[in-house]
Amino acid sequence: MAAAKGDGAVGELELQAAIGFNGHVPCGLICHPDWEHILYPLGCTVVIQHLDTKKQSFLHGHADNVSCVVVSRDGMYVASGQVTCIGFKGVTALLLPKTGGLIVGTGEGTVALCTGSDFQVKKRMRVEGAVASLTCRGRDDQFFIGTNKGQMHRSAYATFKEELVAACHTEAVNDIVFPEGHSDLFVTCSTNDIRVWYTPERLEQLRITVPNVTCHAVEVTRDGMVIVSAWNDGKIRAFVPATGEPMYEINNAHNLGVTAIAATSDCKQIISGGGDGQVRIWNIGEKTQKLREVLKEHRGAVSCIKINKNDKEGVTASLDGTCVIWDLVRYVRKQMILDNTLFKCVCYHPGEYQIITSGTDRKLWDYKEGTVTHVGVGHSGNITRLKICPANKSIVSVSADGAVLIWK
Repeated sequence: MAAAKGDGAVGELELQAAIGFNGHVPCGLICHPDWEHILYPLGCTVVIQHLDTKKQSFLHGHADNVSCVVVSRDGMYVASGQVTCIGFKGVTALLLPKTGGLIVGTGEGTVALCTGSDFQVKKRMRVEGAVASLTCRGRDDQFFIGTNKGQMHRSAYATFKEELVAACHTEAVNDIVFPEGHSDLFVTCSTNDIRVWYTPERLEQLRITVPNVTCHAVEVTRDGMVIVSAWNDGKIRAFVPATGEPMYEINNAHNLGVTAIAATSDCKQIISGGGDGQVRIWNIGEKTQKLREVLKEHRGAVSCIKINKNDKEGVTASLDGTCVIWDLVRYVRKQMILDNTLFKCVCYHPGEYQIITSGTDRKLWDYKEGTVTHVGVGHSGNITRLKICPANKSIVSVSADGAVLIWK
């Protein structure tokens, strides 16, 4: 410890040892390329510790908590960022390329190339969301950017312009649907938005955003002219598939939110399910939407609705552990299936002699006998929806765990 000076100035304490590790910093524990040291953040300091002797040295200079640490491939350079930094809104990721300089990613979506002895910003670009990760390609002519909005971007060092590589929903996917006869496109929904995807390249083609509400279910009419959707604010919303422009809204469709949706093959009726357990049938005209019938059997929220090919029968699944098969001509119940599970989704087999259900379990049911024929395990979270692809070769399921699984 340095002694206090006679003029009253306060001396500095020398840091001798550090006990602790900030485990909240992503990828904050780093093994040095010399295989003899580890580096990690602790408070506003970066600790370098020898693995055998436990001897520590320290990198100082930050005035706030260290938020990220990176080491160059040859081990000669260490870069670290802090929660607050002049010129940036929170440094969240760093990259040391072989070409020199430092690439900085921030919580506001800025990616900057800093060069020179004072690391001044030379180039800058913006991405959507906070930068969560930066990584370089092996040839070191490109690098990739990951954000907390579920997006991946690619950029060349020379041009420093972002190119979107992949995107996805940021929360659980609630539904998936293929347009009739088309395997190259599918539609998904989640919190705040509906997205249309191009299957061969797995790229987003269209995003329909409705802020501060959650879309529980989505349907494409058989003629491909309308995207119909169910929302937790009690509204049914319809959009133009090509542009995402609104077509119509049905307000107060269900008291406790609209939780499921389906359309008849003639596109003249919509069947909706709600958090109140009711199933409602709507007549859809060119300029009008009128309630036709209300069906009451479920005691819990309706989670999924499917209609058979001739529009004369439908099946609804509910969180109360029931699936009801309906006569859509006389508007009465035909059959009920009970099980000790929370039914999340249901669909008809292409031959319509079976229905497939899923929820807290994964089961294939025989339609006529009401018995289990197959069981599949793969998702770690509740399955929210499943669909048979138009080619009838696979079943696609999506889940609260964010996974999309394909079953034979």
